[in-house]
Amino acid sequence: MTEILRADNLRKSYDGFLAVDGVSFSVRQGELKALIGPNGAGKSTCFNMLTGQLKPSGGEVHLEGTRITGRPPREIWRMGVGRTFQITGTYRSMSVIENVQMALISHHRRIFTFGPRAWKLYRDQALEFLRTVSLEDQADRPCSVLAYGDLKRLELAIALCHRPRLLLMDEPTAGMAPAARIELMQLVADIVREQGLSVLFTEHDMDVVFAHAHHIMVLNRGALIADGSADEVRRDPRVQEVYLGGGTLFKEAGDA
Repeated sequence: MTEILRADNLRKSYDGFLAVDGVSFSVRQGELKALIGPNGAGKSTCFNMLTGQLKPSGGEVHLEGTRITGRPPREIWRMGVGRTFQITGTYRSMSVIENVQMALISHHRRIFTFGPRAWKLYRDQALEFLRTVSLEDQADRPCSVLAYGDLKRLELAIALCHRPRLLLMDEPTAGMAPAARIELMQLVADIVREQGLSVLFTEHDMDVVFAHAHHIMVLNRGALIADGSADEVRRDPRVQEVYLGGGTLFKEAGDA
């Protein structure tokens, strides 16, 4: 598979404290990859360096072979890296479809020229993206009345509007009920399979991670301590120690 993203020896320090310490990994086309670790492990710091919100203290990031280290977030977004955040950021006063239309207007560089008829622009395209996340029946509802799980779906639709090659999802199921978490990540997995999108996500719900991730990376104290399949990570003694002091991180299928 084609390598979409490569991070080489990424480091980030604050007054001598290494928040991220020499992290290297790759994400391939059509891969759904999880980045997990306890609070303070450096997951969000890694994400922020990949998308340009933070400048690395050292190391490099490449997108399909092009160096993007230190470029501004909007430029990296234009190059094909999307992102969703732990806390949703939709326009609550607008309707569901208007939120998606605004994302499409931005993608088509018409944000300062759309005029008073913006509500007519890209409506059909917006409906297609809402159909992808099963929200087309709520297109004209105001965002302020949506259930939280539906807001997460809407945020995903917005992130897909500029057709990214890589999507970074920071705690995509945070604050959701257990059943809704599984449904959302199954939706993401379906999009990965059908569109060949690459996804890197952070997550604290281990059921979500082990049920859907193709590969899993584990950070602890800023360092990468594991990178492999679900089974390899599940059995790694360093991962077991970090999460449960040597206990079983995740039961095998069929275990009591």
